[in-house]
Amino acid sequence: MDIKKRLYFVLIAVFCVITWGSIGYYLIFKGQPRFVDCLYMTIISLTTVGYGEVIQISGNLTAEIFTMVLITFGMGIILYGISTLTALFIEGELSGFLRKKRMEKQIQKLNNHYIVCGGGETGLPLISELVKNREQVVLLEQDEENIERCKNVKNLLYIQGDATEDENLIIAGIHRAAGIIICLPSDKDSLYITMTARMLSEKIRIISRLSNQKLRPKLIKAGADSVVSPNTIGALRMASEMIRPTVVNFLDSMLRSSQGNLRIHQIKIAGNSSKVGNKLEDTGLQKKFNLLILGARIGKEEILFNPGNSFIIQPDTTLIIMGEVDNIAKAKKMF
Repeated sequence: MDIKKRLYFVLIAVFCVITWGSIGYYLIFKGQPRFVDCLYMTIISLTTVGYGEVIQISGNLTAEIFTMVLITFGMGIILYGISTLTALFIEGELSGFLRKKRMEKQIQKLNNHYIVCGGGETGLPLISELVKNREQVVLLEQDEENIERCKNVKNLLYIQGDATEDENLIIAGIHRAAGIIICLPSDKDSLYITMTARMLSEKIRIISRLSNQKLRPKLIKAGADSVVSPNTIGALRMASEMIRPTVVNFLDSMLRSSQGNLRIHQIKIAGNSSKVGNKLEDTGLQKKFNLLILGARIGKEEILFNPGNSFIIQPDTTLIIMGEVDNIAKAKKMF
């Protein structure tokens, strides 16, 4: 029995025995005392506080027998409830349950966040990078050890559970999330979660980890927007480090500085944005936020590198920018 059911069972049992005792006294004395007096008599009998009787029981054989039965069985239920609550406190289950509920309430307030399924060797650095970019992240992980490692990430929200279960994805806010990243070691689990996520949300962006390249077409067909193979990317990186180390160094410096506060990012401009129709220099991205505009893309057209100040912002424009993380976050809110 889980903690929630145990708590409900204890509360219902205590409520039933108090109700049974109060109604019993009321029926024995044929409604002559007030019901509140019957309730009071039941409470002081079960708690054995030793206050005086508000209902004259002495001399009434039925009332005396009923009181003995009430105390005998009622005290057993009360003691069971106290021992259960004490055990929950000592074992930390109750505090964990309350912490879980608080976290779920925080997750319910999120919008356009990212869900990461799996907090293992791939998931941990992934979460760290997202948080550094000021993104809101919810970790969905079943292994407690992986969760403990990921807790080093400040203010991490997480759900301990199986990502293949629809209920956990819904609790993680998949209907409000901007994207879900599946980085589980099992390709079969990745395929199943990809299909489930696409069924639950048609608009969400799905990135899935893959080990077996033969499954790539199936993942794409299941609904993945992009499929990433760590083995393939690792191999390409090692080859680049060997034959063009300076180029790799330069690209790393552009993507993230050694200080950890510079990033290349993108800002997507919606069709109803107030910036549509304005020149690029009028957006304030360069002067106000000190951002470097590397490129621009309208819809699915080719990327225009280094657009000039006279570039006109159009609906569904994506700007590729470089700058400090805090300035990028402020600029995204402006659009």
